[in-house]
Amino acid sequence: MTDTPPVVPEAEREAGKRYTPEGYEVPAPSEQDVLYERRDSIGYVTFNRPLVLNAVDWSLTLNFGRALEEAEADAEAKVIVVRGAGRAFCAGGDLQSSPRPEHIPAPSMIDNVMRIWRMQKPVIASVRGHAVGQGCEIAGMCDMTIAAEDAKFGEIQIRHGFPPPILIVPFLTGPKQAKEILMTGEVFGAEDARRLGLVNRIVPTHLLDQETEAFAKRIASLPPTALALTKALVNRVHEIGGFEQGFNYRDDPVLAELASSTRDDKVAAERLATLRQQGWEAFKEQRDAAHR
Repeated sequence: MTDTPPVVPEAEREAGKRYTPEGYEVPAPSEQDVLYERRDSIGYVTFNRPLVLNAVDWSLTLNFGRALEEAEADAEAKVIVVRGAGRAFCAGGDLQSSPRPEHIPAPSMIDNVMRIWRMQKPVIASVRGHAVGQGCEIAGMCDMTIAAEDAKFGEIQIRHGFPPPILIVPFLTGPKQAKEILMTGEVFGAEDARRLGLVNRIVPTHLLDQETEAFAKRIASLPPTALALTKALVNRVHEIGGFEQGFNYRDDPVLAELASSTRDDKVAAERLATLRQQGWEAFKEQRDAAHR
C-alpha cells in the first residue's frame, strides 16, 4: 500500500470524481485493485482498495477472479491466503462505484467464490477490520478464516433492502443463527463470529499477518493430494445436502420473483433516494439508526 494521498478540500473537488468522507480522492478502477504474489509456498490474494475499505465494485470483482485464476495455476503455491490492504478485509458492495465500461463484460462474484470452493488448494481468509456484506460472504466461502481481535462481521444488505448475494451463512451456522445474522443486519465482533461458526481462530490484531503465515505454512507442509481430497470430501457432504441448490437460489422461480420484488420495497427505495440526493453520510445515518 502506498503513502496516504493528500486530503482534497471540498472547494477544490472536481465534478465526476469520487472522494471518501474524509476527503481523499478515490483512485479510478485499475488492475491493481486486487494483487497476487507468492512468498515461498503461500500465495497471497490482496484486495487493494484501502481508501474505500476494499469495497466491492466491478473492477475488484474482475481482478479478484484474475488473481484467483493466477493463484490456482501457480504450482509453487500450496495454500492461498485472501486478505485486505489497509484497515479492513472488505466492507461489502460499493454503493457509489464507478460505472463499468460497456466493452467489459459483467464479472461475477459468484463465479469467483465458486472457484474458491472448487479449487483443490486450501484457501484461508485473513480478516482484520470490517468483513461485512460481500466481505463476510467471501470470508465464509474460504475454507478457513483467521480473524484479528478487531474484526467485525455482518450481513448488512437487509438494511439496504437487498437479499444476500452469496448465500453461504446457512451452511456455516444453524438455522436460527443464520436467520439472526441475515434478518437483523447486525455487525458483530470476532468472538461472536467464532461462536456462530464464521471464524476458526482469533489472534491479536498486530499479529494477524504472522499468525496467518504460520498457520498457512503448517497446512502447506501436509501432503497436497490428501489436502485436496479432504477439502473435496467436506464440500461433497454439503453438496449432497443441497449446497448448490441453496446457493443458486435465484434459479428457483419462486425465490427469484420474491428477490426481484425487493426493488419495490418502499423503505429500501427511500434509503437509496437518500443516498442519491443527500450523500453517503445521510444514507448511513438513516440506515444504521436502529442498530446503534
